[in-house]
Amino acid sequence: MDEKRGEVRLRRPDSSEQAKEFTFDSVYDDKSRQEDIYVNSVFPVVENVLIGYNGTVFAYGQTGTGKTFTIEGYDNPPDMMGVMPRSFETIFSNIQCDNPEQRQYLVRASYMELYKEDIRDLLSPNPKAKLELHEKPDTGVYVKDLIMTVVTSVQELKKIQMIGRKNRTTAETKMNDHSSRSHAIFTITIETSEPGVDGKPRIRAGKFHLVDLAGSERQSKTEAVGERLEEATKINLSLSTLCHVISSLVDSRSSFTPYRNSKLTRLLQDSLGGNTKTVMIANIGPADYNYDETLNTLRYASRAKHITNKPRINEDPKDAMIREFQNEIERLKAELAQIDRDSSVAPDMLLNQLANIGNMGGAKLSQDRLKELAEESKARAREVEARKVSIKQTTQEVATEKQKILENLRKHEEQSQKEMRDRNELKRQLGRKELQLHLHNENVEREKKRKLLEDQQMQAALEEKKIKQRRLAESLKQKKEETIALQQKFATQKEEIEVKDKILHRLWKKLQAIRTKTREMEEFFWSEREETMNRICDYNREAKLLDLIIKNFVPNEKQMEIKECAHWDDENEAYKLMLPEPNTDLKVKKEPVPEQGQVVETSSQDLRPKCENILLLELDVTKRTTEDYTGTQESSRVKNTFHNILVDNKDDFEYNAVNLQPILMVPFDTMKPVPLLESVNRSQSAKGKDPRSGTAKAGN
Repeated sequence: MDEKRGEVRLRRPDSSEQAKEFTFDSVYDDKSRQEDIYVNSVFPVVENVLIGYNGTVFAYGQTGTGKTFTIEGYDNPPDMMGVMPRSFETIFSNIQCDNPEQRQYLVRASYMELYKEDIRDLLSPNPKAKLELHEKPDTGVYVKDLIMTVVTSVQELKKIQMIGRKNRTTAETKMNDHSSRSHAIFTITIETSEPGVDGKPRIRAGKFHLVDLAGSERQSKTEAVGERLEEATKINLSLSTLCHVISSLVDSRSSFTPYRNSKLTRLLQDSLGGNTKTVMIANIGPADYNYDETLNTLRYASRAKHITNKPRINEDPKDAMIREFQNEIERLKAELAQIDRDSSVAPDMLLNQLANIGNMGGAKLSQDRLKELAEESKARAREVEARKVSIKQTTQEVATEKQKILENLRKHEEQSQKEMRDRNELKRQLGRKELQLHLHNENVEREKKRKLLEDQQMQAALEEKKIKQRRLAESLKQKKEETIALQQKFATQKEEIEVKDKILHRLWKKLQAIRTKTREMEEFFWSEREETMNRICDYNREAKLLDLIIKNFVPNEKQMEIKECAHWDDENEAYKLMLPEPNTDLKVKKEPVPEQGQVVETSSQDLRPKCENILLLELDVTKRTTEDYTGTQESSRVKNTFHNILVDNKDDFEYNAVNLQPILMVPFDTMKPVPLLESVNRSQSAKGKDPRSGTAKAGN
């Protein structure tokens, strides 16, 4: 890697081929710091988001190459922080250094993942729930019911990052102990409001997307099986669609960009060729074992460099929430003023009502009662007058004592007030000192942040100048090589031949490199084409199977009903069944017969196999060679003998069916076993005879 020239050279291991060269805006090796990557490549994007542009930073590469470390990093030590926490500090440092009276800010954040082509909200109480992707003509692509949290500090953004990191799907593979199994997108929306020339508020909104893509995998290396294999298949499919979108945007002959082939490309549609300033960080590994994956990553990153976006400032967006908050504040202020006015009028109204009630009650008193009240009042007046005389005497004595007490209280109060004034003066002096110290610390901190931002801006501007100088030097070198042969003059023919041989040798090397690159591109194209064709064959096979099932098992009437109920949903890009209301008619209707079943019913031939209706099968039964068992025919003599034995409850005896001679039963354990061969010979010699009596059966 050549950081000064921004070049990456890749050579196939154990090969004499010429190294492949790729040129980028910035190149970082294993000695680079996280701060260098952020300041040189990401900081300019964050600065543009603060003034109303859209920005996107996404990490792309093979699994296990450090994409998540580049985006998130580690909290400790601070030098290991990634792009995400550093952008948090830059955003709120700019907000704190700005004048709040001139410009107001509203910052919101969301965190989601794309797991097996399903969108999940990592901030939701149920992070496994699936969300729908919609699109509006004025606002573009958005996720329905995605939680947007208002944040006011760096700590709140880091808390959201920690919650999303905890809920994100990760697993262990052969190539990575902590492999990300989904694409994660952290979005920060910054809305600003400032007075315009006409005095009306001018609103701007910028969205900053931090995308941590899952790494591409090969099953032969990760040895993924089961669910891990299914995850890897979905990851590779979405990344393959992303590569196709990049190739389509770079190819001037392409008239169609397959954004809708994957939800990932739909979410990043504005970041690829749209209204966004985009930075792509391509992560590669140094192992020669992963040469093919590294080559593909560099190749697609080199293509993505040629994508042209058209960013613009988002002024007065329709979905800005800061305007809604301002209207809500004005409405609440008006309600508070109305409540204050109502509360000032209420006491006067209450006093007037009480006075009216008093007047109405006085008019109802009788004349006799008034005379009694007058006499009682005169008696009480006389008593009061007598008490006044005694009170006056007591009052004079109390007045002198009161004068003394008041004098003492006045002196004590003056002393207390003096002490209070001294104490307040000390508090004011202490408060002024604390305020001065606090303002000094704030000024120092603000000045420190301002200088840090200025340093970062200067470093970013310097890096941008270096990139421009590098591009100009490359173009100048290329033009110089093209015109040097025409401008150079030679003294002899031999000198001309030597110079032209060198030029020819250099051009021949370039031609060989281009041919090698073309051959590799063709091989890569054919491998992708073969993979795509295999996928198409699988889809066709599945479609034919479903079509066969429908044709043989779903009646035509049902097919027509399903077609009538199916409606195309533009937002979800899928058919939805609008089922009719259930029929309340209880009459049993005949179940419709499939098309193949109708052919079988109308045909006179025996069409086998009849898989449509198993009840109509007529099996080919072979001719029967056995008879039913009808039981034995016993004589009345034998029946009577057994009956007498059972009735008399005699001991167990065995009777000869012919001679009716009693035979004593022999215990089982005293019986001698008979060899099998001997028993067979006896049975053959006694064929046609009853084995119990030794006589012929003769129908008994």
